[in-house]
This record gives sequence, structure tokens and C-alpha cells, in this order.
Amino acid sequence: MRPRPESLMPFVFPSAPSLAPARSLARLAALALGLVVASCSLAPDYYPAKGDNDPHPGVRRVHSLPVHGIDVSRWQGDIDWNRVRQAGTRFAFIKATEGGDHIDPNFRQNWEGARRAGIPRGAYHFVYWCRPAHEQAQWFIDNVPNEPDMLPPVLDMEWNNHSRSCTRRVPREEALEKTRIILAMLHQHYGRLPIIYTDINFHRDVFEGEHFDATFWLRSVAAEPHERYRDRRFTFWQWTQTGTIPGIRGEVDRNAYYGTEREWEAFLASDCDPRDKWRLESFGYCRDKGV
Repeated sequence: MRPRPESLMPFVFPSAPSLAPARSLARLAALALGLVVASCSLAPDYYPAKGDNDPHPGVRRVHSLPVHGIDVSRWQGDIDWNRVRQAGTRFAFIKATEGGDHIDPNFRQNWEGARRAGIPRGAYHFVYWCRPAHEQAQWFIDNVPNEPDMLPPVLDMEWNNHSRSCTRRVPREEALEKTRIILAMLHQHYGRLPIIYTDINFHRDVFEGEHFDATFWLRSVAAEPHERYRDRRFTFWQWTQTGTIPGIRGEVDRNAYYGTEREWEAFLASDCDPRDKWRLESFGYCRDKGV
């Protein structure tokens, strides 16, 4: 039932004794509102220098996570990595290769720039569905150095909808086979359990219901990952593609790590999600890097 409009309610002058409780209630309400506002203002703001040109309310919880980073490619141009670090960036994933014959022209510059600035960084390979898997893995290995302080290698697994030369969507089983071949070759060469980056559509079409020991980095820019991915836990979350950071002209993808500062240190030490370390150690993963 709709409430009666206040303008139609009869006005009754309150008696004097009733005013005191009303004033007390008003003071209590004002106090409660003040506490709510104060609690909001005390929420942690880990990266006040960073921003988002198109923030979405569905991902607001990401700001409560303490460890944030970025992913970059040639499209970010020349990057001032010292300013990026000073803004609070804790990790960076840098595009290295695509397919079996393309290297990002800014890869080496970004790789060395992030290293000199002291930002933990990993390299990623954009999978091209018109090229054999073993050729793509070898191309990445030939171009990305195996360094003790690097983050695990990343496979960027999505459909090539915007490719000018290969928009093919391979059958699910073929996509899974290619994925496993590249994962195995990268793990054998780098000695690290690779990371899988994927988006909602590719995960639904290929990965849903499949088990991988690899860490997952999930794209979800309008909702939390658990609302978009069925039975897939994230370690890294790409939550916007319209981020802004000092040191980078224009927009950049921003990402967050799932856990606490202590859990981040554990990841850096072993290249494994701490939640899985006890299970994966018996398979030879998650060894202390000693760096």
C-alpha cells in the first residue's frame, strides 16, 4: 500500500512533552549518519594518484584489495616507469609476443623499464588460433628471457574477434589441446606454473568445467568475477580498461591481486597462489625462488 502523501495528512500540534523525545531521536539520527560518513571516509584508499575514466559500481569492492597493478603493450606508448611505481603499482604484465612471428615493439623497453623501477613484472603471449601451439610457445621462449625475479609467463586466451588475419573460432577440444601444449612448454622452460588470462566469453565457450593447475587472471569490468565465471576462482582480476596512472599517457588496464599483503609476498616467493601451494608442491610447483 502506498503511504498517504504528507501534504494530505492532518497537522496536529504536538504537546510540549512530546518534543523532547523527537529532538533526541533527531540527534541520534544525525549521530548515526555522521558515523556512517566517517566510516566511509576511513575506508582504505591505497592508490589516491590513480583513477578510472569510466568507473563501474559493480566493481567497487576492488578498491578494498591492497595490491594493484597494470598490464601494458605498445598502445600505452613510452612509459615513465618510475612515476608508475611511485603511484603505487605493485606489478605489471607486459605484452611480449603474439602468434608465432610478432613481438610487441615496446616489449624490451617496457621489460627493462619496469625492472629498473623495481616493479615485479611478467610477460604475456596473445594466442593466435591460426598457428600451431608449439610454434607459439617456442616464439615466446625465444623472445622472453628466463629471469629469476620475473612473474610467471601468461597466456592471453580469448577469441581473435578483431584480428585482420585470423578470426577463426576453433572447436573447444582443439582450443583446450593448444592451451595445454603451450602451458606445458612454458612450464618446462621457465620452471614456473603459467598464468591463464581469459575473458567471460572464452571461459564460457572453452574453460568452463575444465581443471587447470594454472593460476587464473580474469577480466570482469562490470561485476565481480564470481558473478560472471562459474566455478572459477581468480588470483588476478582485470577490473577496468579505462584506468589512469601517473607515468602513462592515456588509459591503461588496471588489475588487482585477490589477497592480503602477506599473501602477495607468498606469491612473489613461490609464483603460486598461496591457497594452492600445499597441493601443488607435491607436483614440483611452487618452489621458493630465493629472490
